[in-house]
Amino acid sequence: MSAITIIDYGMGNLRSVQKAIEKCGAEATISSDPRQIANAKKVILPGVGAFRDAIDALKTHDMVSVVRDIAAAGKPLLGICLGLQLLFDVSYEDGEFEGLGIIPGKVVKFQLPQEFKIPHMGWNQLSTRVENNPLLKEISPEAWFYFVHSYYVSPTDDAWTAGRTDYGGEFTSMVWKDNIFATQFHPEKSQTAGLQLLKNFVAI
Repeated sequence: MSAITIIDYGMGNLRSVQKAIEKCGAEATISSDPRQIANAKKVILPGVGAFRDAIDALKTHDMVSVVRDIAAAGKPLLGICLGLQLLFDVSYEDGEFEGLGIIPGKVVKFQLPQEFKIPHMGWNQLSTRVENNPLLKEISPEAWFYFVHSYYVSPTDDAWTAGRTDYGGEFTSMVWKDNIFATQFHPEKSQTAGLQLLKNFVAI
């Protein structure tokens, strides 16, 4: 059994995440089996698309309680893009939808000056980092990462915020507390810095 399992609930660029982990010298299994996911040593929750569809898919595949149990058990959990947003209490993307409730807070749409396009798409920097974040080991403070999103997370407790990004104002682009890590950006698309981040997750 692979030490890292990538959750397959039908909404994510799974193979690109798996290939990035393989580039880091590790193995990752893609699985939609709740039992296999529950038994993994580390778990990645990716995601691309709409929040409502994603949370419905997790429910359909009986994965909601599995992800919550993984977080509660202290296993390293990495959310990517929509996978970050799913960890929160509620999303206001095209309505109001309950999330996994692992991180207190909400998912809201950008309200930006006209010159800023939505979605926020392309390369941007990560700043305002907390100390000793194991995922950012050996990554330059000036590193750039790749983003594609129209909504962003707003934690109730700022202690969850491990990094911010400026796009017409600062927003939380990375969270970390104990065993739970998540990024709004796509490390698997972020070249050297992204691969280093995934390599750090492998090493935890």
